[in-house]
Amino acid sequence: MRIEPFAMERMQSTWENLVDYDMSESGVRPLTLRELAAMGLDIEALLDTPLGYSQSNGTLELRESLAALYPGATVDHIEVTNGSSEANYIVALALIEPGDRVAIETPNYMQYPGLVRSLGAQVETFRLIPETGWQPDWQEFERAVSPGTKLVYLSNPHNPTGSVLSPEAMRRIADRCNEVGAWLLADEVYQGAEIHSPRTQSFWGMGGRVIVNNGLSKAYGIPGVRIGWIAGPPSFIAQCWSQHDYITIGPNKLSDRIARIAIEERERCFARTRAILQHNLPIARDWVASFDGFLEWTEPAAAALTLVRYRSPVPSIELAESIRTRQSTLIVPGAQLGLEGYLRIWIGGREEYLCEGLRRIGVELDRCRSAV
Repeated sequence: MRIEPFAMERMQSTWENLVDYDMSESGVRPLTLRELAAMGLDIEALLDTPLGYSQSNGTLELRESLAALYPGATVDHIEVTNGSSEANYIVALALIEPGDRVAIETPNYMQYPGLVRSLGAQVETFRLIPETGWQPDWQEFERAVSPGTKLVYLSNPHNPTGSVLSPEAMRRIADRCNEVGAWLLADEVYQGAEIHSPRTQSFWGMGGRVIVNNGLSKAYGIPGVRIGWIAGPPSFIAQCWSQHDYITIGPNKLSDRIARIAIEERERCFARTRAILQHNLPIARDWVASFDGFLEWTEPAAAALTLVRYRSPVPSIELAESIRTRQSTLIVPGAQLGLEGYLRIWIGGREEYLCEGLRRIGVELDRCRSAV
């Protein structure tokens, strides 16, 4: 198949290691092996681990730990992947055929539109509305999710706004999918990154065609081990395993071992994430307020990122490029997320890094503001 370029990921992979400040990140600053050792990872035992193949769909021990997160699930409901991005990819390969209709919320992490179009699907979108705290435009949702829709894709907590769907919105989405016979894919990789609110409810259990993807990259703060997973009906998970056989075959053996500790100690990982974000949110809040209305945002409820609207006709890609070239600072333009006039900015770093990154972004925003 011929796949279109993934604009945001290509921009990040090109520049994130060349700029002084990477403010395009999306998780909290990563845990170290030393911190994981303090949680129970036996580094000494890892030194004696033969570096052979691991179980291709995840070890039994890891899948048992993951299944326990989803009421009623067994190991046959779980497929372990190389990150949640591969989980998303495998789901698409297992489900989508030419001519299928796929409904996707916008703005979003835009992996799915390009992916399913490459498989011959037609993409229909429904917007989240900032004035309602980034809840769905229900008229657009019901137009996009109708009889014949094969798959609905969303993220909750949401990338890039950090918003969380209300329980009523979740129920309405699940009911509509059940009504029209659509699969629902909920990317829940930010579950556990709530800043002040309780743990976000999962879509798991809201229907017979619900698929949940998650991973260690965001709320857990362990992106480098590249562990994600799919939770779904056993017959569907069997299809995902078959797709996995043709791609990366299976996850890394050492990563599987690290993931078992992370899942066992997830509340410690989540508490660390919450502490980082509770510390950083007021810094970001004061920074937005310092622009006297030139910037607007809905404060993120969960996630180490935020979507900020700026009051200027300058295209977001052009503005982001000026920030990169003039300030050696990388951010994500809203156009690469399906929403022009916004910037996605990281708030998950150390205080001194966050403050300097925001200062540099602010220099270009002030330049932009003075030209309005």
